[in-house]
Amino acid sequence: MSEKTYAYYLALIGMVCGWVVIRWSFFPASLTLRNAVLQGFFVGFGLAVVTIEIVARVRITRINGWITIFGCGEQGNGMFLRAACARIFPGPVNSPQEAMYWRTQVDGAGHMLSGEYNYILQFPPDGLPPVDAFWSLTMADAKERFVANPINRYCVSNQSGLVLNADGSVDIYLQNAAPAGHESNWLPAPTGKFRLWLRAYMPSAAILDGTYTVPPVVEVK
Repeated sequence: MSEKTYAYYLALIGMVCGWVVIRWSFFPASLTLRNAVLQGFFVGFGLAVVTIEIVARVRITRINGWITIFGCGEQGNGMFLRAACARIFPGPVNSPQEAMYWRTQVDGAGHMLSGEYNYILQFPPDGLPPVDAFWSLTMADAKERFVANPINRYCVSNQSGLVLNADGSVDIYLQNAAPAGHESNWLPAPTGKFRLWLRAYMPSAAILDGTYTVPPVVEVK
């Protein structure tokens, strides 16, 4: 489900819940027991979805267009925080000491990422994610699906043989066409919208306490 579809879905839930609450408040005599039970079930479900969305947005940390939630996977988390983490990071979520996650579908200026443009994600000297295991940057289309590309590459990591610049920085090229002379650092993009996931396994203290900052995705003009 795309973000736009999800927004429409939330709006529909809000309208349905509002209509039911108004009907309960002003026309209680018109409800049968069966209708009251069914409407109570759907309103309860709708309010749960809205509550999870609110908790997710409150707990989100935004970093240069990337979003993450600190504390996902920790013991003792309540059901709403667990649900919020699952909303933002679908799939298994490890404890923070095992893995931290960021995702984005926008560049540093807030524009939607699209294969129509060329981007660079530049890690400054000694600025790669500090981990005791490995990190990976994964690309997928707007529906979280891998898209076929000429070199069958869907992620890059500290195990990909990335070439450093003279000053020690690392440029990762995010674009549809191969960047001449920089193929080793190329993560192929689809022709349409896409999103990125950055995962850090066995992250250092700098990641866990929020000191480390993920650099923005920058459009190449």
